[in-house]
Amino acid sequence: MKSILLVIDYQHDFVDGALGFPQAVLLEEPIAQKIMAYRQKGQEILFTYDTHTADYLNTQEGRNLPVVHCIKGTPGWELYGKVAKLRWDTDTCIEKIAFGSLELAEFLAANQYDQVELVGVVSNIYLISDAVLAKAALPEAEIIVDASCVASNDDCLNAAALDVMASMQIRIINRRANG
Repeated sequence: MKSILLVIDYQHDFVDGALGFPQAVLLEEPIAQKIMAYRQKGQEILFTYDTHTADYLNTQEGRNLPVVHCIKGTPGWELYGKVAKLRWDTDTCIEKIAFGSLELAEFLAANQYDQVELVGVVSNIYLISDAVLAKAALPEAEIIVDASCVASNDDCLNAAALDVMASMQIRIINRRANG
């Protein structure tokens, strides 16, 4: 079975920076463990980076979310903690200029994975966008989201995002009874 792990936007600005939140910090170890498990099996890992430029506040997203974040080349743009140390130079990395990434969808479709697993942040914006694109790119593949490795700055929106993804035949694993 050809599998890939997608680590979505686990960057400083979403963990301990401009848009950081406590739940994101708690994901460091579970995401690191997931990466190491994929490495042990010799499976692929792809990292996405939310990526903006200095003119962010002049973009549609910037006008609707006026918090400067993930400016390429800044410390906030870099991967966070153990996850950063676990990224290899040979891993595929995709810089996303929007919530979801067409480049990611095209990469997945071109490589015809049987299984795609997503972890990272922010579940109700970035992660759900990429999960939907993965499902569209690979309609017969199993798309999985590990609920113990995703979070939002709003627990209710995290739960809603997981519900919506489940309704779209994306398999949600490790979900707590109240989450």
